[in-house]
Amino acid sequence: MNLNPFRQELATPRTSIQLCIIGIVGGICAASLIILFRLSVEWLQRLFLPELNEFGALEPSMRFLLPCLGAIAIVLIAYLTGFKHYRMGIPFVIHRIKHYYGHIPFRTAINQFFGGTLALVCGFSVGREGPSVHLGAFGSSFFGQWLNFPHNSIRILSGCGIAAGISASFNTPFAAVIFVMEVVLREYKIHIFIPVMLAAACGTVLTRIVFGEAQELSFIQFHEFSRWIYIYLIIFGILLGCLATLFNQTLMLVFRGFSRINMARRLLIAGLITGAVGYILPDALGAHFHSAHLLIAQNENIQLLIGVVAAKFLLTIVAIGLGIPGGIIGPVFVIGMLSGVVLAFPLGFFLDDVSDLNGSFSLLGMAGLMTAVIHAPLAALSAVMELSYSPEMVLPTILVIVPAYVTSTQFLGNSSIFTQQLDYQKLPYTISSVMESLQKTGVLAVMDKEFKLLSDDNEQLVSTLYQAPHSTIVQYSVDTDGGAKYSLVKYDNEKDGEAVRLNFIPMQGVNFQATLAEVYSLLEINRNGAVYIFSTTEEIVGIITWKTLRHHLHKASY
Repeated sequence: MNLNPFRQELATPRTSIQLCIIGIVGGICAASLIILFRLSVEWLQRLFLPELNEFGALEPSMRFLLPCLGAIAIVLIAYLTGFKHYRMGIPFVIHRIKHYYGHIPFRTAINQFFGGTLALVCGFSVGREGPSVHLGAFGSSFFGQWLNFPHNSIRILSGCGIAAGISASFNTPFAAVIFVMEVVLREYKIHIFIPVMLAAACGTVLTRIVFGEAQELSFIQFHEFSRWIYIYLIIFGILLGCLATLFNQTLMLVFRGFSRINMARRLLIAGLITGAVGYILPDALGAHFHSAHLLIAQNENIQLLIGVVAAKFLLTIVAIGLGIPGGIIGPVFVIGMLSGVVLAFPLGFFLDDVSDLNGSFSLLGMAGLMTAVIHAPLAALSAVMELSYSPEMVLPTILVIVPAYVTSTQFLGNSSIFTQQLDYQKLPYTISSVMESLQKTGVLAVMDKEFKLLSDDNEQLVSTLYQAPHSTIVQYSVDTDGGAKYSLVKYDNEKDGEAVRLNFIPMQGVNFQATLAEVYSLLEINRNGAVYIFSTTEEIVGIITWKTLRHHLHKASY
């Protein structure tokens, strides 16, 4: 089947049926991988736990051994795949999308799938959204690479995979779309928005078929409260902003402090610390919403809740900082949930019973802390609202999110934990506005296919230029090594416009999957000339001149 017309449409940055189709197929690929990942975690946990994530049912010695054994197994997997491929999670995916069009290395996906499974099974304080993002981007982009789609469409496919992965993991299609746009792609273009929405919908449909309709936080009820408490929400948000800053700074200290220790030892240290804390305080293991909610519902002891928050804070810093494969948002949600209940305790001086506020403040704590940690206010608001089925919490959540974000960023100088990780790992994640614009269009969309390919016969070249002076003429020749050489042929004109001789401008080749950004990189130095586009068979299929590129770059857009 000839896919060239399909690829050419994908190379154009506009909403099309073809783009919608790959969004759906990519979403199905990603969601299927995430569902397999979730089923693997649940199957393994059922082998030794009476209920999922109920680590408190284990004997103390087993609670200590489980993370240690998990760390050893993670080290073994990393050794088999190669420690140089031990790069995973949301920051790594952001880097790959910005600079590699979303191409995710296969071995990193292997590490993420099996390592993430073991981390969740063995009680490490990590979330499944990190593996969901990584595996979702891999599953979707692999489909595009397999069919040799243009790189600009593979980047969109990666975004679709992330949306489908989050949606399949948490049953939150709207929050998944917002997360992709706000955190990963950081742009709102309608031709990207549509396929990402379709992929998120596919992820939700598949996960509801397998796991049912229930939302992750449907057991928490948001109760309306007196308007005077809205004033306290501002203070509440400020405190969450301070906690988020402390969290980010402590995590980066762990990254830097343990950087000289090799990866295997770091993972084993994380297993030992997690096991030791789990031996004493089983409620600190894992990062599951329902377990945290049961802890809040069954314990009025504020000292115990503070202790669990501190332990969870420590274990999350240790797990993420020492390289355990897992996400940071899940434990941040749990810490926010518990912190929200703790920070609601002072209202007991003014109210007879604050227990009715526990559900509301746990949800508000989740939204505020996530906002200040990863700097994604819309994603935090939509995620908590969708997870809890509580649209009435929008106004109170905004009153928490805004002071949390402003306190964290402006007053405490805290940046997103993802950007801090990328800066520390020296992984580039920014790109100039010119290159970003050019990366959205594939070379197939603008190349000149009506060129004339001629041999190095000067008489034939002169005759052809005379008959068609405005056509694109390409000279073909063979170098001393037997390789093909292509040159753009033009008249070298004098000041009066008279053509005096032929001018041969050597051209470099660009793969048909490339974008205009690669063309710009080759031509920007001389700001002249052209490149030729070649297919999988090394056959020349098109030409892009500097004039064509400049016209496209300056073209007005809405």
